Amino acid sequence: MNFTFRQLRLFLALAEHKSITAAARACHVTQPTVSMQLKELADAVGLPLYEQIGKRLFLTEAGEALVDTARLMEDDWAAFEQRIDAMKGLTRGRLRLAVVSTAKYFVPSLLGSFCDAHPGIDIALELLNRDGVVERLRHNRDDLYIMSMPPADIDLEKHAFLPNPLVVIAGAAHRWAQRPRLALEDLAAERFIMRERGSGTRLACDAHFSAQNFVPQVRLELGSNEAIKEAVAAGMGLAVVSRHALTTPLADARLVELPVAGFPVQSNWWTLYPRGKRLSPVAGVFLEHIEHSARRHYEERQKARG
Repeated sequence: MNFTFRQLRLFLALAEHKSITAAARACHVTQPTVSMQLKELADAVGLPLYEQIGKRLFLTEAGEALVDTARLMEDDWAAFEQRIDAMKGLTRGRLRLAVVSTAKYFVPSLLGSFCDAHPGIDIALELLNRDGVVERLRHNRDDLYIMSMPPADIDLEKHAFLPNPLVVIAGAAHRWAQRPRLALEDLAAERFIMRERGSGTRLACDAHFSAQNFVPQVRLELGSNEAIKEAVAAGMGLAVVSRHALTTPLADARLVELPVAGFPVQSNWWTLYPRGKRLSPVAGVFLEHIEHSARRHYEERQKARG
């Protein structure tokens, strides 16, 4: 079976974009070139790799199998190149990260310090909701993944690198904004603005409420912390958010953190990858960097809180 890396990379682009035109655009080649190379690849395999039904493109069973194999080969080759660069005394490569959207409050600073220390390394960052990150994790699309609630049904290597306390917030004009202590039962009559189901914050929050036999009155579900903070500031209800979504002191004076018994709910941010995956040298260096840098980041935030 004869094929080239170029053909495999074109096929991976096709699998990602589900379009010959888009694959050609992504690889900076012409559409006829993609069609010709993919036909040669299918002839080498001896089975169709994809089929067009109307305007939609679907991979065949052979195509799906080839995608998995091609990704492993591409990862191994990239790791080999990085090892050779290291032997030559060079520090360069590419790091692919998939990160849940809530991590946007601290990941840029961690990436910034990493890029300063390793200017020859390129970063490909996917910022998605939890379901999107889990989907990429299932297909081993990236070097590392960052989230607060790892899926339980995937065998993973996990590294906790940063605490992720969840807190209750209210509008500054709320009647309890100045209360020194609150019991969870005090919130029974309050309306809540919650993250969407399936998000890490929502999963942790639901688990905590369930353990306390507390059923919140959910007024609204929103897909971003920014939207939630605006709704809370407008007096629409209370919310549970990661403390990382709040600056210190709160940049928005319209919000306050309520001192509710049982809060903050303690969870962690994790870097993770499928068990058995061989990390590239660049991914290994980043894993060490993020654990040390995140610790300093957390300590600085704790000092700022007083």
